[in-house]
Amino acid sequence: MLPPLPPAGRPLSRRTFLTAAGGALTAFGLAGCAPAGTAPTITFHQSKPEAVPYFRDLAVKFTASQDRVRVLHDMATNLSASFVRSSPPDLGCLNYNLEMARFMERGALSDLSDLPAAASIREDVLDLTNWYPSYPGRTSVIPYSVMAASVIYNRRIFEENGLAVPATWDELIEVCERLKAAGITPIYGTFRDPWTVAQGLFDYTVGGMINVRDFYKSMHAAGANVGPDSEVSFQKTLLEPVKRMVELTKYVNPDAASRGYGDGNTAMAQGQAAMYFQGPWAFGEIEKAGKDLDLGTFPLPMTGDPADLKVRVNIDLSLWVPEVANGQQGARDFLQYLMQPEIQNPYNAKFLGFGTTKDAPPVTDPRIVEMQKYYDEGRFYMGASQFIPNSIPAANYIQSIIGGADAEGTLRRMDADWARLAFRA
Repeated sequence: MLPPLPPAGRPLSRRTFLTAAGGALTAFGLAGCAPAGTAPTITFHQSKPEAVPYFRDLAVKFTASQDRVRVLHDMATNLSASFVRSSPPDLGCLNYNLEMARFMERGALSDLSDLPAAASIREDVLDLTNWYPSYPGRTSVIPYSVMAASVIYNRRIFEENGLAVPATWDELIEVCERLKAAGITPIYGTFRDPWTVAQGLFDYTVGGMINVRDFYKSMHAAGANVGPDSEVSFQKTLLEPVKRMVELTKYVNPDAASRGYGDGNTAMAQGQAAMYFQGPWAFGEIEKAGKDLDLGTFPLPMTGDPADLKVRVNIDLSLWVPEVANGQQGARDFLQYLMQPEIQNPYNAKFLGFGTTKDAPPVTDPRIVEMQKYYDEGRFYMGASQFIPNSIPAANYIQSIIGGADAEGTLRRMDADWARLAFRA
């Protein structure tokens, strides 16, 4: 998966450099004309493992299409170190998360608001970048791909047992009870890996019950005062969703505590459970273990009102150009190239992403098509676990609650950690 989730494939540790030179391109405003073999180089940092070959080929094609700039594809740069040394890559294409937002908040990313690509982005998608602290007056990142996640379910198991997709909390519990009575595991749990609990059960239950953005705005405003007397806190605001999260663990496989992400993918491929709390990044792994599948997705219902249904999203890839980039013009031109519909749309179709532009086509993959209406209507939220600084071991805390730790006491400890971190800041 995908940062902030662990990648689906093995992490890559070496750097790949791919450059080529070819004919001429004037459509993207590249100035000047360098002699053959002396074109300036821009560094393009993109490290999503499963997409590396795809973007490598795009870098080669762009470089070969003109003779004024070369694209060097980099996968191994330490971003924090490169910004400290004032030598960041010229163009980045990465998951947009709390860690990445640090660079935007501090003005390290240049303003891209004048690019045509910026005007093409859906307003509600662009607004997702403002869920994290941002730099005033700048469009610092251009969302390239949105990943929508919800409950993966086995359509055949549902159909064979006469079950409809639940739209309310009571309907969800009824589905689980009927599956359990039929001897079918309702939900496959992979609690050995903390991130799967945070991304799935925690994010889905919290996002289905509260306004995640407003909650964290209030938490940041309270800062060091977060605690038993504050108006908002993990303990007060999230206790009810977390209790429902724990209630759902009654319907998981008995060995969930010892099962990880890979086990869950194999189990779903083999029809061992009806539901799985993972994102579409799991589909590729599931396919490796079983081909004859009919899987779909639906938002986890957490209230009694179907109007509250929403899906979890994250900006899976965003484009940005550092303020101190040496090759800003070349980077901006390559960014515009990547944002062309004939380039961007095929990427999202291949990697099960949702388009970010106003005229992006709807998804067609049957496994995720059920989420399209929620995305179209802006009925989505970003995962609550993704707004907690890495110095707070939130995933481990959540895992401990699933394992039997007192929910209220653990959330109280998270409040203390948050307040202590805010005080130090």
